[in-house]
Amino acid sequence: MSSIPGSASPQVPGDYASFYQRSVEQPEAFWREQAALIEWQTPFQQACDYGRPPFAKWFVGGTTNLCHNAVDRHARDRGDQNALIWVSTEVKEERIYSFRELQREVERMAAILQAQGVGQGDRVLIYMPMIPEAAFAMLACARIGAIHSVVFGGFASVSLASRIDDASPKLIVSADAGSRSGKVVPYKHLLDEAIQLAKHKPQAVLMVDRGLAAFERVAGRDLDYAAQREQHKDAQVPCAWLESNAVSYTLYTSGTTGKPKGVQRDVGGYAVALAASMKHIYCGNAGETYFSTSDIGWVVGHSYIIYGPLIAGMATLMYEGLPTVPDAGIWWQLVERFKVTVMFSAPTAVRVLKKQDPAYLAKYDLSSLRALFLAGEPLDEPTATWIAQSLGRPIIDNYWQTETGWPILSIANGVEKKPSKFGSPGVAMYGYKVKLLNESTGEELTGANQKGVVAIEGPLPPGCLQTVWGDDARFVNTYWSSIPDKLVYSTFDWGIRDEDGYYYILGRTDDVINVAGHRLGTREIEESIASHPNVAEVAVVGVADALKGQVAMAFAVLKDASRAATEEGARQQEAEIMKRVDEQLGAVARPARVRFVSVLPKTRSGKLLRRAIQAVCEQRDPGDLTTIEDPTALQQIRSLVGG
Repeated sequence: MSSIPGSASPQVPGDYASFYQRSVEQPEAFWREQAALIEWQTPFQQACDYGRPPFAKWFVGGTTNLCHNAVDRHARDRGDQNALIWVSTEVKEERIYSFRELQREVERMAAILQAQGVGQGDRVLIYMPMIPEAAFAMLACARIGAIHSVVFGGFASVSLASRIDDASPKLIVSADAGSRSGKVVPYKHLLDEAIQLAKHKPQAVLMVDRGLAAFERVAGRDLDYAAQREQHKDAQVPCAWLESNAVSYTLYTSGTTGKPKGVQRDVGGYAVALAASMKHIYCGNAGETYFSTSDIGWVVGHSYIIYGPLIAGMATLMYEGLPTVPDAGIWWQLVERFKVTVMFSAPTAVRVLKKQDPAYLAKYDLSSLRALFLAGEPLDEPTATWIAQSLGRPIIDNYWQTETGWPILSIANGVEKKPSKFGSPGVAMYGYKVKLLNESTGEELTGANQKGVVAIEGPLPPGCLQTVWGDDARFVNTYWSSIPDKLVYSTFDWGIRDEDGYYYILGRTDDVINVAGHRLGTREIEESIASHPNVAEVAVVGVADALKGQVAMAFAVLKDASRAATEEGARQQEAEIMKRVDEQLGAVARPARVRFVSVLPKTRSGKLLRRAIQAVCEQRDPGDLTTIEDPTALQQIRSLVGG
């Protein structure tokens, strides 16, 4: 392996302000140092090429491989140490793989993919539960240079079909079923229906049969993983050395339109960004255990279940199950058993645990745990205070997005120990030139406690999205064109910054809501509800919720209002609409309620007043309503929600 000319291990000055300033003022030198945290097959010539803003290329000319850095180099240096720990309270099984064993499983999976003609640049769609074979599939794609696209196992056929058409995978890897709260969730019929709906047809489907749900095999297309693994059990598949800016994966995220938006990630920049974050933010060390409670279908699962901990040489704990089954102590039992040092979860999960018997938090030895990180949605101060006092460990918030792949705001305790401020995710992380801008004028807000749009000056640091898959224009128009006369990346979040530089996130500027850490486009839900034959118009808004952060609330105008004139009729119409959303988008997108009104609040020009609807639902002042066409519209909503 090659080292970086003129570089040594990254220098940490012990002063975060200086560390941060160097990262934004001397990015070439700074990131050249961070690049020494991974292994390169050939060195890069240039740390950053920003010759075509807003498109950034990192570590130009260097060749490396994500799987080599996550698996092979550790199999070589610490092969017998734990790499992947899988525990399922759903099926009451667990498996532990050392780095050497993980490498063998990944090579077998890679050989299966290659036998089906999958090569560099080909797409592989992964539609799987939280099982080791899902990790093998992701790492096998990285190994041979294929591009993986993981779709959350809870997604319904219509959503899955749209992602199949956008990614056009050569092969799909799936399983017979997942399990949630002891209930089997069959996948195969959803996958078959999605393939039938999709214009693009994969050449093959690789099925992992867990024995949970019977399914029909499609002759000539469906392959049995167990049989294929046996056939390729002795395969040796070398890592493909990829130019740093080759595509590693795409991951779909919600936007303000129904069309799926594939966040496209590179290889070298992502590997360096994760390696640096494990050192400076999460403070994880080789030989220790990292436990992220997320799912591989989300970006946290990509960055901090699969790639980040393994790149750092840590064992990663992959958990299939709920935080309350078999009891509310299961997570802490796992922390004790596997000596977890770093844990990553979401505020919603903590709020769920807060309702359980507090004795479970004192029952286990948590002395190995150095910190609990929370992200995915705003962390309220009462929740943070409760878990901090209950665990007696630092609680560290961090704010980021599918698009960035690693934290924008947090506390880099690996550089300098700084206190958390509950309610704030922290300060700007190295490499991110974070600004607060006036949404209308683009003026930078430099004073304390001024509300503005959280934006980032280009170039985005390594590890962030390269573009939107197959749509450079959408990348520019969506992320870089919303602030007047400024080429800056918009997070689409409101924020303020205090006198110490700590940011506070105040909510979205667009029509995306955050339900228990899952980003959902309200327009997607609206389109699904509008497809019901009796729905004339619909508005969906995100409403504050004590448990989930936000929930979707729908208000619909029916073509035939008489069908919801009685309480029983309204319940039946609501159930039909809920079922349609389940079938098209999945249960994760189901609104908390669908309520029926005779008219929706609009301006005289026909624009829906979604923010006014949201304010009424949250019992806030809806503001200036002089432009509203029909004042009774909001009165109807107020009477329905009890405001």
